[in-house]
Amino acid sequence: MTMRQSHSNFHHYNGLRHHVRTWGLPSAPPLFLLHGWMDASASFQFVVDELQHDWQVIAPDWRGCGLSGWASGGYWFPDYYADLEALLEIYSPDAPARLVGHSMGGVIACTYAGIRPARVAQVLSFEGFGLKRTTPAEAPERYRRWLDELAAEPRFRVYASFDAFAKRLQSENPRLTAEKAQFIARAWAHETATDKIELVHDPRHKRANPVLFRIEELIACWRECTAPVMWAFARDSKGTGYLSDTPEELAERRGAFRNYREAWIDEAGHMMHHDQPAAVARLIEDFLD
Repeated sequence: MTMRQSHSNFHHYNGLRHHVRTWGLPSAPPLFLLHGWMDASASFQFVVDELQHDWQVIAPDWRGCGLSGWASGGYWFPDYYADLEALLEIYSPDAPARLVGHSMGGVIACTYAGIRPARVAQVLSFEGFGLKRTTPAEAPERYRRWLDELAAEPRFRVYASFDAFAKRLQSENPRLTAEKAQFIARAWAHETATDKIELVHDPRHKRANPVLFRIEELIACWRECTAPVMWAFARDSKGTGYLSDTPEELAERRGAFRNYREAWIDEAGHMMHHDQPAAVARLIEDFLD
């Protein structure tokens, strides 16, 4: 497997040191790839390797993920919007941006495109359609759970080797080849001591968020989006919130965008950029063209 060389860049904004991975020449058109929850920028390597055109691909590690700094006060969606805005000021200060996001990254991209419509040219969201709907009645239990979890520092599982972690990844996603699983294992984890492999992400991501997901707020933002938007669904996905929607509720999500289209990727689960990188790359470039 021949891989294109990436470069690590570090920037300080919004009180943290942020890692941004880039591929390609700065003179090429910028393309932003935004990863999902508990993922990292390196996960897009397989997709980047399949792109046919010249791009400067710009992929941040969100705060608390990958090589970026950890936030002391928890993780909130408004901070991700602020981090994306700071990123665009660095890499695309004078032109609307092409945003491609997976899962949480897709939600951030779509919502930011409604918050700052003039800053976004196109949005492609892979499985980033918003979490499961909630009701206010769920708030008391969510607050109780959050308070209970504050009492102890969360920890990730420790693995004896990268091989052991890679095998765990393959057990969760049988479509991963051994080579891909090894690559992802080293992108998501590091060796903290001899025979001790731990995830690089902040384990506080495991805590319950005390703020309920409110789809109504996202839909209100999406209605302000003027850029063309594509949602790409994985045919075998089992891990996204839209699956609990009724057809009418899903139509409400889709209908929030004034310039909307959609696509489906076969033989892929939620992590479609791992399962079918060639199809993902082709869809990106077809949409952007």
